[in-house]
Amino acid sequence: MQTLRQQLHLHSHAYYTLDQPEIPDADYDKLFQALQSLEEKYPDSIPPDSPTRRVGAKPLDFFANVRHRVPMLSIRTETDNQASGAENFDARVRRELGLSQSDPAVEYVAELKFDGLAMNLRYEAGVLVQAATRGDGEMGEDVTQNMRTVRQIPLQLPLDAPSVLEVRGEVYMARADFEALNARQREKIAQGAKGEKTFVNPRNAAAGAVRQLDPAIAASRRLSFFAYGLGEITPSDQGGPQFASHMALLMQLKAWGFPVAEQTQVAKGADQLVAFHQSIGKMRDSLPFDIDGVVYKVNPLTLQRELGFVTREPRWAVAHKYPAQEQLTTVLAIDVQVGRTGKLTPVAKLAPVFVGGVTVTNATLHNEDEARRKDVRIGDTVIVRRAGDVIPEVVSVMLDKRDHQAPVFSMPSHCPVCGSDAVREEDEADYRCTGGLFCSAQRKQAIFHFAHRRAVEVDGLGEKVIDQLVDAGLIRTLPDLYKLGFTALAELERMADKSANNLLLALEQSKQTTLPRFVFGLGIRHVGQATAKALAQSMGTLDAIMNASEERLLAVDDVGPIVAKSIRLFFDQAHNREVVEQLRACGLTWTEGEPQVLALKALSGKTFVITGSLPSLSRDQAKDMVEAAGGKVAGSVSKKNQLRDRWRRRRQQTDQGTRTRYYRA
Repeated sequence: MQTLRQQLHLHSHAYYTLDQPEIPDADYDKLFQALQSLEEKYPDSIPPDSPTRRVGAKPLDFFANVRHRVPMLSIRTETDNQASGAENFDARVRRELGLSQSDPAVEYVAELKFDGLAMNLRYEAGVLVQAATRGDGEMGEDVTQNMRTVRQIPLQLPLDAPSVLEVRGEVYMARADFEALNARQREKIAQGAKGEKTFVNPRNAAAGAVRQLDPAIAASRRLSFFAYGLGEITPSDQGGPQFASHMALLMQLKAWGFPVAEQTQVAKGADQLVAFHQSIGKMRDSLPFDIDGVVYKVNPLTLQRELGFVTREPRWAVAHKYPAQEQLTTVLAIDVQVGRTGKLTPVAKLAPVFVGGVTVTNATLHNEDEARRKDVRIGDTVIVRRAGDVIPEVVSVMLDKRDHQAPVFSMPSHCPVCGSDAVREEDEADYRCTGGLFCSAQRKQAIFHFAHRRAVEVDGLGEKVIDQLVDAGLIRTLPDLYKLGFTALAELERMADKSANNLLLALEQSKQTTLPRFVFGLGIRHVGQATAKALAQSMGTLDAIMNASEERLLAVDDVGPIVAKSIRLFFDQAHNREVVEQLRACGLTWTEGEPQVLALKALSGKTFVITGSLPSLSRDQAKDMVEAAGGKVAGSVSKKNQLRDRWRRRRQQTDQGTRTRYYRA
């Protein structure tokens, strides 16, 4: 068994890392099957670095947290994305080192900036024991089982490797593997598979694979890896190597079996950095994987130590991105999309064009003002850019190619999804649909808000369950929640009989609520918890709130012109009223009474901002106490509540590690 494992490790390294297979695939498969047969007979003899572990292990329930022994720091991004940005970095380094013009050029290592996910691989006694994401740099997630499926990551190291070694690198998905994955996804969708989707770009696909609880799914995505640095390593006086330069470190990683990008090279001085930036820029689209720039690092480690760090970024390294890529294409149509919160966004439908490594067919126009400022019209020839290499946008219009009979774009006055009024409030750039309870585009958000613990509160009805219910067609509007049956719930993925019963019980309990909770749960724009309480106290009944004029609403404490108009617009939509009546018919009840005359209380006229943690109360309890005493609770310090506190940040060591907390000065 040990002999088979060693042979398979060697052949896997030759195939996946060196791209130099030594035996045919059929012969490799025979060796693999022979090892599998032996391991089935002797399951207690399977080590964690066995090649059979690459096909995926038992699914996890959750990812454990991992504290990085050496923080995974970020590096500074050069703001000048032209070639001159390399000269800026070299000038800073020379200035920090106190070098004059007559001193020799500084030696750097120039690398690719991969568009993937940073990963820390920990080896003990030459065996991969842990793989962790970057997280916040201090704390990441344990994704060891998923990383064992990445063929380019060695499961065991040569005998000369340190007893403890952490290798830093990037997990990514090659473009060919990404296209193959999306082809498989499209086939599944065509066959009617539920919950399947295609991926936007290789980075998103890689991120989704890394965070799969089922390693078998991660194995099917075919991820790749490049090494570029170290974390913790056994000290040299205990057998660990000492490196004179960063390039020597990379070459040692390569000798230990880790893939290092072949484009990596030593560059002396600004001129060679500029040449590297330009040459990689020319070959960028032909690379088999996505990059969004290059990275420069001072090569001699003695100079790295001399330069040190500023805040949490090394002075000896910089990321140098490329200008966003631009292409010409034609606007075929301008559609208006409705977001989860009702925001209407104009989107230009484009003739397909390859920009920044992907084929772009849509580009955002952001809002009506932006669309009119750029004056984008159907039929226009436009310059399209992937802003930040992520979101495609129209940069400008080629006016000399315009058909001047093309009509000017204007936003619709009604929601294109549900037909409700679309309104643009004063001092806002966006139009919004007013049919929050009815509009299918806002369905999931409306249900999630309604079930919130400070609203009607349906325990156990989280975003994932809502996604399943809506995607399965079981819920179209809020009243459908109270028509759900046990059988339909139990058939949902990961919904056992007990969970289905618990959710039905929570729905039944939620029928007994309060008027403020119900009003808040309707999701009326600008109506928060405090406003909902004020409306209930001032009006007494839901019908009074629904039928109140703007003038009457303005008489309510905490209601201004914008809020009053928003409430009136909401209840002026017939389908919103219909949903309310259906909820009543489903059995939702609350206590109503005569309008209350608000007496002056101890905290009347005062506004509080609650921050941090309290020794004997939750924030919600504290908020309830303040409001019961006549005060208001705001979400943050602002000019409106006239508080001028200065804040300072302090790091406090706890037994759970370093946390950032804020204290009022």
